Amino acid sequence: MHRGRILLGLLLACACVSAGAASAQAQGRGFGPPTKSPSKLRSVPAETTAAKVTDPSWKAPRTQWGAPDLTGIWTSDDMRGIPAARPANQKDRESLTPEEFQRRAGGDEASRDRAVNQETVLRNEFGVRTFGYTSFVIDPPDGQLPALTTAGQAKQRASFGVGTFGGGPFNDFSNFTLYDRCITRGIAGIFPVLYGNGLRIMQTPDEVIISYEMIHDTRVVYLDGRPHVGGNIRQYMGNSVGHWEGDTLVVETTNFTDRSAYRGASPDLKMTERFKPLSPTAVDWSVTFDDPHTWVRPWTFTMKLTKKDRTQQVFEYACHEGNYAMPNILSAQRSSERAAATGVKD
Repeated sequence: MHRGRILLGLLLACACVSAGAASAQAQGRGFGPPTKSPSKLRSVPAETTAAKVTDPSWKAPRTQWGAPDLTGIWTSDDMRGIPAARPANQKDRESLTPEEFQRRAGGDEASRDRAVNQETVLRNEFGVRTFGYTSFVIDPPDGQLPALTTAGQAKQRASFGVGTFGGGPFNDFSNFTLYDRCITRGIAGIFPVLYGNGLRIMQTPDEVIISYEMIHDTRVVYLDGRPHVGGNIRQYMGNSVGHWEGDTLVVETTNFTDRSAYRGASPDLKMTERFKPLSPTAVDWSVTFDDPHTWVRPWTFTMKLTKKDRTQQVFEYACHEGNYAMPNILSAQRSSERAAATGVKD
């Protein structure tokens, strides 16, 4: 995790993530041929080694007031080799075959070796474990995102190309995404990208506080039984209230804005998260998205948040709205307009 970040780093990360989604197989990140022998820790599916799996009677440690203890610094780095939606040839199963797992583990080991020893600082946050899941999406059972509604399709078309890597036009700051503008990645900003995947969880008897490393968001989940705020109050990260069901923290979040709901959902999106401790170094995080304006049915993804070692930290994300990219892109748009009006290239 890196101490100094500017918008240029953010933009490079976004570009690499977009490209990586299309070329993950070629990079060996979970799909290519094994190019390095996996470490001992990475040689078996990490989900099979969690304390809760090997010992069903395992109980999460408790806080001083008796609640399950989720405190600490966690990361989604270990999940980088897993696709969001399931490949067609794996749609009938949630787990890789042993052969598929060995290919992913070998690719992950090679990718981490390249990231740490050969590439730039933007790529040296790679996990130390490998999980054997075929996708993040677990419901629908085929691991695919449900179809968009008619309204969801229209919104998707309207937002296509918006942001730094779109085609414009760029008339003012509102033509950029909130991510571009260093404001927020949104509530699902735990999804792994090239760097900045850390988060810190803190607890009091009445709140759970979650701070994200990238874009420096902090959420407060209230546990005191209060209702959601009124429907006329909209927030980038929504309004979160929660409760405990055994060892599992259940969080319901509503009251999003029309620009910050996950994957272009409507402001009426309801997200239900479940944080379940699996071991001293792993928490299961699952999220159900329910928005009948956007998808034809609710859907759920899951991933594991893990701890690397005692040296892991959450560093400052030094990014601010209006950094170099925004004025440069806006001025380039004005220059293009002048050229078009005069027929003379600037």
